[in-house]
Amino acid sequence: MIRALMLIFDPAGAWEKIESGPKSAVRVFLFFLLPLMLLSAAAESWGLLHFGLERSPLADLPARSIRVSPQLALRYEATQLAFGLVIVFGGALLYRKIGEGFHRRHSYTETFITLAYSVSPLFIFRIFDAVPQINTWICWGVGITLSIAVLYRGIPRIMKPDPSNALGLYLVCSLLLIVVSGLSHFFANLVLQEKIMA
Repeated sequence: MIRALMLIFDPAGAWEKIESGPKSAVRVFLFFLLPLMLLSAAAESWGLLHFGLERSPLADLPARSIRVSPQLALRYEATQLAFGLVIVFGGALLYRKIGEGFHRRHSYTETFITLAYSVSPLFIFRIFDAVPQINTWICWGVGITLSIAVLYRGIPRIMKPDPSNALGLYLVCSLLLIVVSGLSHFFANLVLQEKIMA
């Protein structure tokens, strides 16, 4: 969690430490990403169970707090966790393929480490979803904006593309991350609203 905060507040220094440290996708997943995902899921679940969910029955009426059952909170967090894993593991494969399109071969470890550290602000800001007065899309928007900013420093440090292709690779990878994380957040909210998987 401290490294995730350092990526937000001191991205150059944090990426320098990541670049010089051991590079193992399993280690990054087990000791950095998975605990961060579980912490954000636990905080969000706690907020849902204790504060409820603000929902307005009609657009004209003020929102009211609705109690969330433990089963619904568990379904929602399981959906969020599953989508998070798909984004990171599947996204690393896609980043690898995108990198090949820019005439550079990248290992899965490089793309996984780049993406895993880059999405950490998105998971940190999911913790703020525990407060029902904060719109969930604001939490996602701030998280994805910071993730894109962190990715900007991570691609040249870890993936090391050719300088002439770095900006194109960054733009394509950023757009992919925005779209995929936005869709996963949308579908997870449908689960929370009991419109799917009810």
